Amino acid sequence: MSQRSKVTNILSLLLVAAGIARCGQTAPAPAQNADRAAAYYHFSLGHLYSELAGAYGNKGDYLNKAIENYRLALKADPGATFLADELSDLYIQAGQTRTAVLEAEEAIRQNPDDLTARRILGRIYTRMIGDPQQRKINEDMVKRAIEQYRKVAEKEPADLDTWLMLGRLYKVAQNSVDAEKAYRKALELDPNNEDAMTGLAMVYADLGDNKSASEMLRKVADKSPGMRTLTALAGTYEQMREYALAAETLKKALEFSPGSNPELTRALAQNLMLAERYDEALKVYQDLIAEDPKDAQSQLRVSQIYRQKNDFAKAREASRKALEIDPDNLEARFNDVNLFEAEGKIAEALTLLKDMLGSTRKQSYSTGEKANRVALLERLGVMYRSNERPQEAVAAFREIGELDATLSPRVAAQVIETYRAAKDYAKAEREAEEAAKKHPDDRTLRMVRASVLAETGKPAQAVEELKTLLDGKSDREIQLSIAQAHEKAKNYPEMAKALDAAEKLSESNDERETVLFMRGAMYEKLKQWDAAETEFRKTLALNPGNASALNYLGYMLADRNVRLSEAQQLIQKALERDPNNGAYLDSLGWVYYRMGKLEEAEQTLRRALERFPRDPTIHDHLGDVCFRQGRLKDAIVQWQNSLKEWESASAAENDPAEVAKIQKKLEGARVRLAKEGSGNPVRQQQ
Repeated sequence: MSQRSKVTNILSLLLVAAGIARCGQTAPAPAQNADRAAAYYHFSLGHLYSELAGAYGNKGDYLNKAIENYRLALKADPGATFLADELSDLYIQAGQTRTAVLEAEEAIRQNPDDLTARRILGRIYTRMIGDPQQRKINEDMVKRAIEQYRKVAEKEPADLDTWLMLGRLYKVAQNSVDAEKAYRKALELDPNNEDAMTGLAMVYADLGDNKSASEMLRKVADKSPGMRTLTALAGTYEQMREYALAAETLKKALEFSPGSNPELTRALAQNLMLAERYDEALKVYQDLIAEDPKDAQSQLRVSQIYRQKNDFAKAREASRKALEIDPDNLEARFNDVNLFEAEGKIAEALTLLKDMLGSTRKQSYSTGEKANRVALLERLGVMYRSNERPQEAVAAFREIGELDATLSPRVAAQVIETYRAAKDYAKAEREAEEAAKKHPDDRTLRMVRASVLAETGKPAQAVEELKTLLDGKSDREIQLSIAQAHEKAKNYPEMAKALDAAEKLSESNDERETVLFMRGAMYEKLKQWDAAETEFRKTLALNPGNASALNYLGYMLADRNVRLSEAQQLIQKALERDPNNGAYLDSLGWVYYRMGKLEEAEQTLRRALERFPRDPTIHDHLGDVCFRQGRLKDAIVQWQNSLKEWESASAAENDPAEVAKIQKKLEGARVRLAKEGSGNPVRQQQ
């Protein structure tokens, strides 16, 4: 086809396009005396010159002719608002932004109601905002663009495109209130407008109202499913931690993606993994690796999946491959720390973690490097704390404060929790008081301080402190903390009220799961066994893999010496998810004891003591096992250790009835040992 024929065809198409450019959209009424024929003619020429400019490297002559014809088209029909947008883009393309701004400002000076000039200014300012996704925002341009579009909206309140633009601009400005108003106005004009519905959903997500966001996006997806809408809906489900729904939504989104889409496929695999659909996730990651054998990230995820499945050999093999591809990948190295810990190799995990910190130590750090180092130090502190090495834990947390002074409240909270876990309540309380003076308005610190107050026998004071934090924004977490404070005081009626309040504020299954579990534990302490089991069953209905609920229900059955086979199955399921959890090992050991499997009971309880050597209940259980085996001296040692640990328990943890039971068993064992002529009773260990 000749160049002349191409031009003729383009011109014919443009003449048709101009007539339908606004079809189906709410727009201002055409200006009176508008010369539509002249407008179409100049629009067509302008578009043609624009196409030619693009074909010949933005040649100045073509751009100037395009601009001139768009200006003539607008003069002929000022109501054709889309022309202002295209003219603005041409000015930017031609590098004539300053000229355009000056001309538009002069037009507005002469006539403040010149909406075409305001649209041109608004469009230019919008193009100069920057990239919101890269957080590179020119806030002055945002304000200027909003100002122009607000003026347009005041004069032409039925202009749908203007309200949509205002919604986007307010969202960029993080003004959720006005963004919501703008999108709602757009929906008044067009109730089924997908851009307005999607934009409003994103505003809801910014406000933390994920339920409303997902409902809005579902409407869009049901009406007109597409990759953009479905991807946004999946993202909202992710924020709600509804990972299974996110995965199913991403599967639908992929149907709209022509060819391979690795980014969306990775998101699908990640959500399948988080939904604990490990076999499905594994298949997707393996397909990604088949497409790209150098995909270190997918190898890393495969390793993590095998770790969750307790297949440590395959997990380590995938981790090795990830590190071969990317030896400096910090996440892959950190994955090996998690692997060692999952295998119960705590010493190796700590050594590797300290090596990582040593090898990445520098005089100064970038923002990303600093964040990574903080994460590593915090993990090191938590590992030390979990393995009863409080001084080393505190040192690790203090180093975070030296690295970034703005994290001082977070450091203080971790230090307080470390002393509390080590049963050094005096230090915990002292740290809490000092932190409260330094950071009186820090919400998290105030919650931690309240927890210490409840632990040290001051639950009423703790509750009063927590009630001052109720503000209608994050009240669910506060109500849960209030429930825990009442639990420490054994004030179960008030605990029940707080849990009811928290349940009303729970939006996701994850949030409801927590409330149900805590209510089950409350009923168990009240010895209302059926009610407790009902709540644990509800918890497991929401999440069959909730290890804490599996363990608690199993232990409750074992402690009552009923349905022992079921109790064993429940606890073993919990251990499948966390094989080295000391509390779960204690529960399994207790089941074995109830079943009369004393050798298995002793082995399991000793493993539990390796994890929690200062737990009075584990020592008590092991004492029972030794006593039934006829090893009175060993039983006496374990019961003495149990009583010793009870002595160091907090005021809230102290259980006089339990202490009395152990004391009675200890005295009985001493009497029996004396009668059997085995010498003097074992002296209490120092």
